[in-house]
Formats: sequence, C-alpha cells, structure tokens
Amino acid sequence: MNIAKNMEYIFLAVVAVVSATGFATAATPLKHSAPAAVVAKAEAKGMPVVTVTAKRLTAAEKAAL
Repeated sequence: MNIAKNMEYIFLAVVAVVSATGFATAATPLKHSAPAAVVAKAEAKGMPVVTVTAKRLTAAEKAAL
C-alpha cells in the first residue's frame, strides 16, 4: 500500500474519527472538582528590607578563598 497515494483518505478518516469523538463526548457532564481551599490572608505590612553592611572582598581575598 502506497501511503503517499492514500494520504488524503487517511486524513479524512482521522478528521471523521476526531469529529465523532468530539460529538460523542460533548454531552457528557463535567466532573465536579473539590471546593477551593480557603487561604488565610496575612496582614498588610511593609515590605521587609535586608541591609548588608559588610565590605566587599578584594581580588586578592577572592583568590585566597
């Protein structure tokens, strides 16, 4: 069987199967999912800020590490 010769028929068959399954599953009800989890809301505070007061390493100190 030459697949290239029958590619149009294969494509039409695939489209027919996909369409049939789409119509067949369109009437099924959706599954009910679990209710959404309740999330506690934190109090609105300022953004935490971190301040680093150490000095940077020199090139010699970096090389020593």
